[in-house]
Amino acid sequence: MSVDFSVDGASRGYGAGVEQTAFRVVQEALTNVHKHAPGARTRVRLAHREGEIAVQVENERPVDGEGAAAAGLPSGGNGLVGMKERVAALGGGFVSGPTDVGGFRVSAVIPAERRGRGAIR
Repeated sequence: MSVDFSVDGASRGYGAGVEQTAFRVVQEALTNVHKHAPGARTRVRLAHREGEIAVQVENERPVDGEGAAAAGLPSGGNGLVGMKERVAALGGGFVSGPTDVGGFRVSAVIPAERRGRGAIR
């Protein structure tokens, strides 16, 4: 998988729950690209902002257009729900969906300080 990675801003030493949630969003989103859009060019963007960290994973249309069938991998179907729950547990926002050009985008904004009941593990 070819992934372009960019970081904007400097890390501010987030709490373990915030860091773990950001990591898990990126991990699950990349797993979804591998399963559903093998070979698609993918971008991961991480932005350290005042009071929050923003994560975006976006892939282009699969190279061969076959998507999940080409990867031959099973899908549990709970990845997006799990990401949304993790982010919401920290008081953040989560959006995912198809792009206008046939790809898929996952975006999360996670407050630097925990406002929810804690990360889902």
